[in-house]
Amino acid sequence: MTAKVEFDYLIIGAGPAGLQLGYFLQKANRRYLILEAGESAATFFKQYPRRRRLISINKVHTGYDDPEINLRWDWNSLLSDDDQLLFKNYSQKYFPATDDLVRYLNDFADRHQLNVQYNARVARVSKNDHFTVTDESGRTYSAARLIMATGVSKPYYPEIPGLELADNYIDVSIDPQDYVNQRVLVLGKGNSAFETADLLIEAAAVIHVASPHPITLAWKTHFVGHLRALNNNFLDTYQLKCQNAVLDATVERIQCRPDGKYIVSMSYTHANGEHEDLIYDRVIACTGFRFDTSIFDENCRPNTVIYDRFPQQTEEWESVNVKDLYFAGTLMQMRDFKKTSSGFIHGFRYNIRALHNIFESKYHGKDWQFESIESTPEAMVQTIIKRINQSSALWQQFGFLGDVIAISGQNAFYYEEVPLDYLHEGRLGQFDRYFTITLEFGKISGDPFNIERNPHPSHAQQSTFLHPIVREYQGAKLIREVHLLEDLDAEWFKQEAHIQPLLNFFQHSIEPKAALVTA
Repeated sequence: MTAKVEFDYLIIGAGPAGLQLGYFLQKANRRYLILEAGESAATFFKQYPRRRRLISINKVHTGYDDPEINLRWDWNSLLSDDDQLLFKNYSQKYFPATDDLVRYLNDFADRHQLNVQYNARVARVSKNDHFTVTDESGRTYSAARLIMATGVSKPYYPEIPGLELADNYIDVSIDPQDYVNQRVLVLGKGNSAFETADLLIEAAAVIHVASPHPITLAWKTHFVGHLRALNNNFLDTYQLKCQNAVLDATVERIQCRPDGKYIVSMSYTHANGEHEDLIYDRVIACTGFRFDTSIFDENCRPNTVIYDRFPQQTEEWESVNVKDLYFAGTLMQMRDFKKTSSGFIHGFRYNIRALHNIFESKYHGKDWQFESIESTPEAMVQTIIKRINQSSALWQQFGFLGDVIAISGQNAFYYEEVPLDYLHEGRLGQFDRYFTITLEFGKISGDPFNIERNPHPSHAQQSTFLHPIVREYQGAKLIREVHLLEDLDAEWFKQEAHIQPLLNFFQHSIEPKAALVTA
C-alpha cells in the first residue's frame, strides 16, 4: 500500500461532471484529483445508452454567431475557454452517436491536462477529520472535501416479487433476432424502456410496456428526461392496432413456469381494480438507476431520498448528514427532480460552475463575482435585457438558476447564475432588498399544441412558453413580480412588449432612498 496523498478536493468519477468540476478547480489553482474506475474518461457512456445514440441535441446551425447563445442548443459541450472544445467539432448530427461524446470527453481531459488517476476504482470511503478513499489496488487518498460525480451507476429495482427473474436493461440482448415471434414485457415507461421496445418491434410478436402510471411526454412537461419523441415510435404501434400495448398497471408478481415462460400478475390502474395474469417469453426491467452508497463507511454514508435513488442534499449540493461531502453532475437533480435539466450535461455544467463559486466563497474567502451597475431603472433594464437574450444558463436551468440584483444606496450589484434556493437561504448574503431574473415556462393544462394566447403585454403572466420573470424581494418576502411576454423566436427586445413593462416595473420599485444591503 502506498502512502496517503493529500488534496483539497477529491472527485470520484471522470465523466462529464467530474471533468467539468476539475476544469474549474484547475483554473483556480486548487489541489484536486479525479479518480476514475476505467482506463479512460467517460466509462459510463461506453455502455449507455444501449442504442449508442444520445437524446441530448447537438444543433450546429442556429443562425446566431454568439457562442453563449449557441450553448442553448448545444447540450453536450462542457464549459471552457477553448473554442475548439465544442461538441459541434466532433459531430454534426442532431442526435449524435454516443462514441463521439466519449471521444470529446477524453479530448477535454487531455487538452486541459486535468489531474485524473485512471484505473482507480474506489473500494472504500471513510472519514475522520478528512475523507480517506481507498481504491481496489490499495492506494489511499485523503482530502478535506469529497465530491461524488459517479452519477446513478446501479440499477434501480422496484419492490416486485420475482423481479430477479427478469432481464435488465444494463445487459439484456438488444439483437432483435433473439426475440423473433416472442411475447415481451418491458417494465418502465422512460426513455430506456421505449428505446428497448422500439428496437424489438420488427422481431417480437407482441410487446407490452407497463408501469403503474401513464406516460409522461417531454414535450408537455419540458423535462427532457421524460419520454422523448425520438423514442416514441412505439406509441403508433399501440394506437394503430399493431399487437403492441402500453399498460398502466402494477406488476404484483413474476413467476417462471416449468416451460421457461413467465406468468406476470397485473393490477390495472384504470380498470376498476381488474387483475389479470399474462404470459410472456421475456420480461425486461428498464426501471432506471440509483446512486451506489455501498463504498461508504457507516459513519459517512449519505442519506438518500426519492426511493433511495439519490443522495439527499442541501441548497449547496452538500450531503445533509455528511459535512464536506458534495455531489456533482446528474446526482444534482435531487434538488430540482424532474423539473429542469440538472440530470443532463446542458444543465449540470452550470450547476457545477455555481458549485465551484460556492467552494471559492465557503473555503477560500472569495466573494461571488458581481458587476456594479447604476441603481437606476434604465441601467437595470439595459443589463437585464442583454442577459435574458444571451444567457444559456438561465435558458437551460429555467426557474432554478437566476441572476440577482442587490441594491445598496445608489449602487446595484449584479450576480449571475445563482441557485435560487441558495439565494433565498441567505447563502449569497443577507440582502434587505433584491431582484431575481429568471426564464420560466408558464403552466399548461391540456394539449400543449393547442393553446389560446393573448398577445398583449398586459397578459404576459399568462405566457405558457419560456419567458422572463423579474421578482422583487425584501428579505425573504416576495413584494412584486413582472412577466415579459413570450416571443416566437425567444427574443425579448420589443419596446412595447418587453422593455417598457420592465422599465415601468423598476420605476415603481426603485425609490430615491434604496434599502441598504449587507453582504
